[in-house]
Amino acid sequence: MKKNLTLRALVEGAIFVALAQVLGYLKLFELPQGGSIVIAMFPIFFYCARWGFGPGILASAVYSVLQLTLDGAYAWGWQSMIGDYLLAFTVLGLAGLFHKNKYGLFIGTVVGSVARFLVHYVTGATVWAEYMPETFFGMTMTTPWIYSALYNGSFMLIDMILCLVIGALIFKPLGKYIRGEDLKK
Repeated sequence: MKKNLTLRALVEGAIFVALAQVLGYLKLFELPQGGSIVIAMFPIFFYCARWGFGPGILASAVYSVLQLTLDGAYAWGWQSMIGDYLLAFTVLGLAGLFHKNKYGLFIGTVVGSVARFLVHYVTGATVWAEYMPETFFGMTMTTPWIYSALYNGSFMLIDMILCLVIGALIFKPLGKYIRGEDLKK
């Protein structure tokens, strides 16, 4: 039985990662120096809520490699490759820490999104500081830390809200699958 569950986790992980990658191409809005409003994180959060931290972090790491290799147009150096892609998308797997909670999908979505924001925030303020404009959102930028918070927060907050809304819409009809209750039979 355990071997069947392991195989099922791997297969579902591949499907959810592929779905996340495809959804990543359906951009609602894209910022000029990278970052976009998409619902691509949702399949990863769904998978993490269903399978937990170990499989979730593995799926997130695979997703991060796909993001780097297929979408890494903005990665101009190794620091950006590691920060903006490998770390930023792997930390989405932290959502799996809450899979045993009834509302783990929602808690995990917030934790995974905040963790990704923090990675982008630090990378943005350190690696991308030299590209800080004089004004952003009509405000004079004096420090790369504020600029990075505004830039990365502008898309990450919307992405997180979209994931939470989608989760709320499907939670009642698909709740037992999200919580992995169908796996315990």
